[in-house]
Amino acid sequence: MSSPKRRIETDVMKMLMSDYEVTLVNDNMQEFYVRFKGPEETPFHGGLWKIHVELPDQYPYKSPSIGFVNRIFHPNIDELSGSVCLDVINQTWSPMYDMVNIFEVFLPQLLRYPNPTDPLNGEAAALMMRDSRGYEAKVKEYVTKYASKEQADEAGHETDDSDEMSSVGSYNDDDDDDEPAGTMEV
Repeated sequence: MSSPKRRIETDVMKMLMSDYEVTLVNDNMQEFYVRFKGPEETPFHGGLWKIHVELPDQYPYKSPSIGFVNRIFHPNIDELSGSVCLDVINQTWSPMYDMVNIFEVFLPQLLRYPNPTDPLNGEAAALMMRDSRGYEAKVKEYVTKYASKEQADEAGHETDDSDEMSSVGSYNDDDDDDEPAGTMEV
């Protein structure tokens, strides 16, 4: 058994034995969901998020992919895709870190101390810098609207409109005009 494979199994087992609710995707230890609660003493407190985790084959030498499935209002988290902008995951990842570090330290710290100068959500960053009370109110509104247990349960189960939009079946074939869309200069 290779070292990265063993490490993946060890880290996932630690997560499964922790207090976090972990759901493997198709019994695959490299893709799973973790339920994550908003840290106390923050406007995120009381929220429950479903976090999608994918571990690359090169884990722990390559960082995991982490994303919020249900919506969150935060300067460093893309509101629609759920992508997380966190240096420790994206740039300074080390094999010394494990999955438990992400959920017990890195994500709580990100929610406690947002960095509005490096935003993925410009609206959240601008609101946080110009009106901190307004920012907290908007965060709490999102927690109520999108981060309940029911919302976390449903997150990721809705129909994916992007599939419909990119479907070949939606192509309008009423035109019998087979002209190319443009010309290419060589």
